[in-house]
Formats: sequence, C-alpha cells, structure tokens
Amino acid sequence: MRPRSGRLPRHARRAQLLESALEVFAAQGYHAAAMDDIAAKAGVSKPVLYQHFPGKLELYLALLESACDAIIERTREALRSTHDNKLRVAGTMAAFYDYVAADTGAFRLVFESDLTSEPAVREQVERVTTECAAAITEVIAEDTGLPAEAAHLLAVGLVGMGQVSARYWLNDPGSLSREQATALVSGLAWRGIGGYPLH
Repeated sequence: MRPRSGRLPRHARRAQLLESALEVFAAQGYHAAAMDDIAAKAGVSKPVLYQHFPGKLELYLALLESACDAIIERTREALRSTHDNKLRVAGTMAAFYDYVAADTGAFRLVFESDLTSEPAVREQVERVTTECAAAITEVIAEDTGLPAEAAHLLAVGLVGMGQVSARYWLNDPGSLSREQATALVSGLAWRGIGGYPLH
C-alpha cells in the first residue's frame, strides 16, 4: 500500500487514481477488483476515489479508453513514420509486441477483458481492431489500388496477426526475444502483403 497522499491538483489526483486502478485491474480483472483495493493502492480514502469516478465501471471505462487510444496511436505512428512499406509492416507489428510487453499490463484490459459482455466495454475493445485496420486499409488501398473492401480485409488480417501472435508470445515466449518474435512475424506479414504490386 502506498503512503496516504497529500492534497493534489484534481488532474494529478485523477492520473494517480488511474495508475493505481490499472495495477489492480490488470492483476485481478474487473470482477475481482474492488474499489477498496484501488483506494488502498492509491493511498486515498474511498470518498476521494468516488469524487473522481462515480463507480467501478466508469473507472474501468476511463482506463480502457486510454489503453485503446495508446495502441491505436502506436499503429498510426508506425504508418506515419516512413513511406517504406516493409518498414511500416515491421513498425506496426513492433507496436503490438511493445504494447503487450509493457510493464503496465494495460493490454490485458484491451485484449483479455473479463467484461466484454458490457456493451460499452465491447465497443472500446472492438474499436482497436476497427481503427487500427482503418489506418492500415488507407495505406494498402492507396499503394495497391485494391478496392476498399479487399484492402480492409487484408488490414484486419494484419491487425489480427499482430494482436494474436504478440499475446501468444507474451504468454509462452520460449527462447525468443521480443525483437526476434517481432522480426519473424513482420517477415511473414511482409511476404504476404509485399506480394501485392504497387499501384
């Protein structure tokens, strides 16, 4: 438990509460986590926690939105960082591997949520695939001249490859480093998408 905190500006207190909540939710999942645990982790009273978030679901959704924004932005950054499509593929795959390997455990809220029966949660989780795929679709359609529907399906396939393989590697890395795993999957993805001629 952290020492009880002194008075902080509202935005700083909110950030502190979100950080503490992330630790609790990532470790315990939504259902097992309690507002008491989060308040204790933050070193504040429950009334202080409720001043910022009216309930556990609102707190979880605030964290989830931030976690989803992070991986979407990383994907967009990878696409913007170069005009070399091979490097774009590598950057996009690295974005997923770096994200799941981060110490915060934020990816667990996005890819392993135990609350996907809640529509607001499901909407956020699905937004990751939708928005990452939309960004990749734009590049594929522009560079290959493929119809939007075809480009979108390829983009969803690339997002799925990044998400699923990164999570699998994290749970069972064997002797593969993150860099090795990323390079392997990037190579596979590039051999596929790189076969489509430029427009």
